[in-house]
Order: sequence, then structure tokens, then C-alpha cells
Amino acid sequence: MPSQSILFGGRTQNSSHASATVAPLPVLAPPAVGRWLLFSSALVFAVIVVGGVTRLTESGLSITEWKPITGIIPPLTLEDWNIEFEKYKATPEFKLLNHSITLDEFKNIFYMEWGHRVLGRVIGVAFVVPLTYFALRKKLTPSMPLKLFGMAVLLGAQGFLGWYMVKSGLEDSLMDTPGAVPRVSQYRLAAHLGTAVVLYAGMLGTGLAAIKDWKYARGGPWSGSKTMSWHDATSNPLVRKFTRRSWALTGLVFLTALSGAFVAGLDAGLLYNEFPLMGGRLAPPTSELFSPAYAKSADGSDIWWRNIFENPTTVQFDHRVLAMTTYFSTCLIYLQSRRAPLRTALPPLARVSVTAAFAMANVQVLLGLATLLYLVPVPVAAAHQAGSIALLSTMVHLLVALRRPGLAARLWRKAGVQAPKAKS
Repeated sequence: MPSQSILFGGRTQNSSHASATVAPLPVLAPPAVGRWLLFSSALVFAVIVVGGVTRLTESGLSITEWKPITGIIPPLTLEDWNIEFEKYKATPEFKLLNHSITLDEFKNIFYMEWGHRVLGRVIGVAFVVPLTYFALRKKLTPSMPLKLFGMAVLLGAQGFLGWYMVKSGLEDSLMDTPGAVPRVSQYRLAAHLGTAVVLYAGMLGTGLAAIKDWKYARGGPWSGSKTMSWHDATSNPLVRKFTRRSWALTGLVFLTALSGAFVAGLDAGLLYNEFPLMGGRLAPPTSELFSPAYAKSADGSDIWWRNIFENPTTVQFDHRVLAMTTYFSTCLIYLQSRRAPLRTALPPLARVSVTAAFAMANVQVLLGLATLLYLVPVPVAAAHQAGSIALLSTMVHLLVALRRPGLAARLWRKAGVQAPKAKS
């Protein structure tokens, strides 16, 4: 990007030469940076969905080793397949659940997990290589490098966390636990999903902000309005209050999605397949929600938190409460945005975003009910997980629509500099 400057001063009466003080403008990220981040977020969205299908089809424990480099190549010969199959036969999942599985059936679950891992590696390359290029070419705004390199570190940690999760389902100790079901730790599953969702939201929000800042710097409207002042809008007490509530709702959407990981990890969706009741009542009895059977300390002091995170009944109940709280909160924030004073103060893109969030919340509730009532069919359950990320996406877009333009974009616009079209 060509360097730009702000010029102050001018000619004096006794001189034909201009005296000027030159202040260089900060770097403004070109649209290519925003598009790269949006593409990266789309890949993360895809890997979250594929990961959900992998979990639903119980394919995640089919690969018993973690080979970051050589693992890219799947078995190519019958001998290679037999070697991998023998490794799988040594796992608790095969011994307790899949002891009658054939080699062809094994190939199906192997390829599902292999595809999930390969997609994760593709995301790493697709993010790190362009990041290095943009950083070396000084295409990033001053606030971006630390944020984006933090995402790169988190992306690398995802690989380790994914294997740490899978490893929990391969432990031989499961064979010694009466009634144990071979599956990954719900804690590690939630951590793996949670970091992926944070990555997705960070990439999406940063990419959207970069594109909107570029357009604003070139004289474009702020958040869809040609007449509204961003300073007046973001300073309005009604908008400020609405923004705080939007942040709170975004956190609630994230928390609800995270609770869904505990439901998946404990197969809690296969209990109480009715709604809104659970066993003919709004909530199961307290003795079932906080069963002493889940306490491990001698004094029973851990009965509360262990039931919340380890009791399938309590986990499903908590997810229901969080889901309905999220739904009604989305309804409330949508209705607030329709009231005349706030509707007038909100920028157009914010109004569109909150409407999209309300629409997506309705779709998500329907998908959740279908998943529950039809005993967790894979296509519907996968769509439900994707729906949670889609709902989060609408909230991220809402927060971006309510933000003030970045400092670099404001300085470029104030200077009246027309940012040149980027070639990269």
C-alpha cells in the first residue's frame, strides 16, 4: 500500500515554496485482509460442523495415534488398513461396542475422523501463510498483529487439544469401570469446541471490521447509513445500553453452545425425549438432578458441580434452561430494537443484524426440538450445532455494526485520502 500523509500549512506571503508538516497515516488493512479472515472463518465453521458429525457418528476414536505430518496420508494398501484396524481393535470402544465391526465399516469411521483432522491442518496453512505475508508486507493495522498472532497460537493449540480429547477415550481404565461407555471426556470436548468457536468469532469479527473500515475510509457510509454520525450514535445512551445487552447476549449464545458440548459428550440428548416436560414435569426431581452417586469426595462437597457437569439429566436440563433463556433474550432484544426511540438511533446494519438473530433463534429452537424429539438423528443434530454457530454469527455482525470505525479508518477519512484499490 502506498504511504500516505496529512499535509498542514501552505505558502507564506514572502515565499513561493510551501512549508508543510507531514504526518504519516497509519496502515489501513486492505480488503484482501478482510476477505482472507472471512474465508478462514468459513473453514473453521466447516471444521466445527465436520467435528460434530464425527462425534455423532462415533468416528472420533477410530484413529488411535496423532501424527501431525505423516497422518495426512491415509492407509493406501490392504496391509496398511489391517495395521490400523488392529490398532483400533485394542481400544475400549472396539472391545465394548464395536467388536463385530468389519474392515469396510472401519474404513467409513476412519475416513470421517481423518477428514476432520486434515481439514484442521488445511485451516492452519490457510491462516498462517497469508498472515505471515500480510505482516511482512505491512498490510495490517496497528491493532491487528497481536490479535492475529494470538489466533495463530490458539489454532496451533487446537491440534494438541484435539488429540488430548481423543486420548481420553482410548484409556484402558475404561475397561475396569462397570457400566463405562467408551467416549471422550466431556470437559475436553467442551474445551476443544469452545476454543474453535472463539477462533471463529475472532476471525469473523476482525474480517468484517477490516472490510467495513476500508469502505468507511474511502468515504462510504458508516454501518449502512449515509447521514448518521457514528460518534452521535455510539454516544447515545440508548444505543450504549443496547450494545451492552448485545454483548451479554453474545456471551449467552456462546455459553449455550458450550453446554451443548456437554450434552454431546454425555449423550444426554438421548434422555427425556419430550418437551417442554421432563418425565411429565417441568424439571426432574432434585434427587435426580443432584444425585449423590456423582459425588466423589468423602464429605459430598462436590455433589453440586459434579452433577452440573457429569450427570446427563442435569446437563440436559441446564442446556434446556440456557437455550430458552437465549431464545427469550433474543426475542426481547429484537422487540427493543423495534421501539421508535431506539429504532431511530440504531444504524441500519444493526437493525438488520438483530432481525437476523431473531430469525436464526427461531430456526435454532426448531432444530433443537427436532434433535430431542427424534432421538438425535445425525443430519438434524449436525444442523443444530451449525445453527448455534450461525446464531453466534448474527450476534458478531451486530456487534461489528455497533462499533465505531477503527482509528486508522477515521484518520484516513478525516484526511480526505482516497485509499487506492489494493492489488493483494
